[in-house]
Amino acid sequence: MQNANAGHLAMLAFSAIVAGSFAMGAIAAPYIDPLAINAPRMVLAVAIVAAVARARGVLKAKHFAASWRFLVMGGLMAAYFATMFWALQRTSGVSTSAVFTLTPIFSAGFGWLLLRQRATPAMLAAMGIAAIGALWVIFRADWSAFLAFDIGIGEQVFFLGCVGHALYAALVKKLNRGEPLITITLGVLGGCAFVLLVLGLPALITTDWASLPSIVWITMVYTAIFASALTFFLVQFAAMRISAGQVMAYTYLTPGFVLIWNIALGQGVAPAMVWIGALIAACGMLALFLAGNASSRAQPAKK
Repeated sequence: MQNANAGHLAMLAFSAIVAGSFAMGAIAAPYIDPLAINAPRMVLAVAIVAAVARARGVLKAKHFAASWRFLVMGGLMAAYFATMFWALQRTSGVSTSAVFTLTPIFSAGFGWLLLRQRATPAMLAAMGIAAIGALWVIFRADWSAFLAFDIGIGEQVFFLGCVGHALYAALVKKLNRGEPLITITLGVLGGCAFVLLVLGLPALITTDWASLPSIVWITMVYTAIFASALTFFLVQFAAMRISAGQVMAYTYLTPGFVLIWNIALGQGVAPAMVWIGALIAACGMLALFLAGNASSRAQPAKK
């Protein structure tokens, strides 16, 4: 029980940390090109994870065979991060975090397509509940916009990035060749950094780094250390203690945490109707949590 509680606390921290990247990213995004902010922070994340891998004695060349795998998965993550900051220049952190909560639905679809993993009806229903809450936040509680399905360009582009993120989640297991998880993460981060550096070179050269406001540097360091390196360890820690469905469930708390982050950062309090959407998404989290718990209990014990 104590191990399970520790796993839940880790994922609670994960949701809060990821929400911080949306909230701070929304403030920093207008001042810098999406590729220019992501390339340096990904290089820093690579350095941190590489240092940890070296300290644990798992930084070995044989673990990086068939490096094309890491370039493919890293490219998908680069698309996710770049579209996230591009969207944050055009919409709110709350709205983009709501789009992010749709990722588990696509993860389940790619899991079936590539790995023949099947989500239970209860888990699919829970994802549907959370999706309703996410859409309510995306449309900013505007019923007429909801009926017209009037989605902003920022949400549309970030939606594509989230599809890439979901595909990456399935490919991690599909392309795994028995390497330690930390070296896989290092390889993916390396591939992501490479793609961002290549594509972002013009932006990196033309950016006036000396004139950037402090929020950009704070966001860059925060997303590198906490939203990249630390969240990897939190997910790994939690996955060893609670079911995959329960780990996935905590994604749905992100919009609510973004609303709290916005208050802490002085960005004001969202309208009550937006909070209702975040609450519906959180209810989806609870439903998915219970469904994942029931599914893990139903699985036969390993001999």
